Amino acid sequence: MKKISLKKPENRGLVVKLIKRIAAENGRLFVRQYALAITCLVLVAASTAFMAWIMRDVIDKIFVQQNRAAIVTLPLIVFVSFAVRGIATYGQGVILARIGNNIVARYQRRLFTHITELSVDFFAENRSAHLAARINQNVSGIRDTLNLTVTSIARDALTLIFLVFVMIWQDPILSGIALLAGPPIALMIGSLARQLRVATRQSIDINARVLASMQETAQGITVVKAFTMEAPLRERIERLIETAEERSNRIAVITERTTPVTEMVAGLAIAGVIAYSGYRAIVYGYSPGSMFAFITALLLAYDPARRLAKLQVQLERALVNASMIYEILDMEPRQPDAPGAGALVVDKGEIAFETVDFSYYPGEPVLNSLSFVAPAGKTTALIGASGGGKSTIISLLQRLYDVEGGRILVDGQDIRSVTKRSLRSQIAYVPQTPYLFEGTIRDNIRLGRPDATDAEIEEAARQAQADEFIVAAPQGYDTPVGENGMTLSGGQRQRLSIARALVRDAPILLLDEATSALDTRSETLVQAALDAAMRNRTVIVVAHRLSTITGADQILVVDGGEIAERGTHQELVHRADGLYARFYGLQSGDKRRGAEAIAETVRG
Repeated sequence: MKKISLKKPENRGLVVKLIKRIAAENGRLFVRQYALAITCLVLVAASTAFMAWIMRDVIDKIFVQQNRAAIVTLPLIVFVSFAVRGIATYGQGVILARIGNNIVARYQRRLFTHITELSVDFFAENRSAHLAARINQNVSGIRDTLNLTVTSIARDALTLIFLVFVMIWQDPILSGIALLAGPPIALMIGSLARQLRVATRQSIDINARVLASMQETAQGITVVKAFTMEAPLRERIERLIETAEERSNRIAVITERTTPVTEMVAGLAIAGVIAYSGYRAIVYGYSPGSMFAFITALLLAYDPARRLAKLQVQLERALVNASMIYEILDMEPRQPDAPGAGALVVDKGEIAFETVDFSYYPGEPVLNSLSFVAPAGKTTALIGASGGGKSTIISLLQRLYDVEGGRILVDGQDIRSVTKRSLRSQIAYVPQTPYLFEGTIRDNIRLGRPDATDAEIEEAARQAQADEFIVAAPQGYDTPVGENGMTLSGGQRQRLSIARALVRDAPILLLDEATSALDTRSETLVQAALDAAMRNRTVIVVAHRLSTITGADQILVVDGGEIAERGTHQELVHRADGLYARFYGLQSGDKRRGAEAIAETVRG
């Protein structure tokens, strides 16, 4: 992901483009709301300037001229001015908060939609916990950029302009003295902003790592406890927290460095104004009303000037956050649908791999010119040593990755020529490691097919032999599963995963070690359910327990990314020198064949 640095002039243009992009994406949606908010901010600015303007009449008419009528009218005018400013401040605050909350919600939806469209290899390269923490920290940057821009221009800048106008109208010479503070403050802010960019980005990254580490520890707490990993994990996160604290302290030092300098320069200017105006009043008899009006305008101008002085620093932080969000949004999926891709039409469900080549890393092939046909409505089993490419075949068929050579066909249609959504809608998948989502048991099964009825969900659970433990749960099908099903056993999670696949009712069924987490009793029950579910479907099953695939219509032995053997159980088990026969001997208790299988696996 590229980083934006404003040290070079050309990169300042990137920031301008970023601000324009944020405004273009959000400004039109909230034109009326921003117009109303800006109106309120203008009223705040005008009423603030009016307070300085009217001080001259307050001093001269009430205290110098002792005008009795002014005792009634001027306080009433002051009250109305404060009331207008209070109401306008409330209005702009509520409006900008609602706009900001809507912007955050919109970008959260947009980010979630976008990251779900990204390829699987993106998540392999980016830790999910780190990604979630980073999004959580940065999504407010776009809101802050807009709000800072609007409030600074419509409130602070206008307030300052109005007050400077009052100051110049009251006394041009004193105004010149007061405005001498501007240039040195502007130079200092520019220097601090450059330091803040680097520190802000580093802080965001390190805080994301802290949150990610905490999330990972919570998710893997059983492993942490089992291996007594508390101490080393505490040491690791302690180092991260110390680094995060140091970065945050540096940001605080840089950000607050503007305050003492601004205070001293402003104090020097105000002291000079008071001294000079006092001298003129004593020596030359100038009206005290003019002096008080000027000093009031000067003091009121201090707050908006101070906020504007900090604007660049605050805007830098918001833009860094916003740029990191756009880095994610601008990522293109590495497996886009082909132009004009149509929907997959499954008639029979025949699957064909034609000389498929694939590798996860350059120079390390996983599949080498692999070819086979999984007949429609039949069960094809894949067996072989770990790392041989069995699960890769399952992933390629779902287009989680794209082949590097060859083709994968479903009923004669190249899966790269159809939309991924239509392809995956025709596939039900049971992974080796089941994953459950936040919600109830019923919610998790329904994810297989959102329009499934309660009756269909319960029937799928019965077929997966899950109904027995579900009805015994405290709230039955409405029992929350906890984080990734922590309240359930491994076998129960797997049976819910199978029920989710069954309720999908797709013509193609992929089973990746679907019974690996089950005990002997559950495996027997689920295998019977799967046998029923496999009827009239094209099934590809990855298995290590050969006893579960003896009834498969076709067994393929995958070795070194190639099909080493193919046939039925009866055909393969009687090949004295075959890999399948040796593997079967290993699992069935034939020590000689088992030893040969182990040796062959080690050589491979």
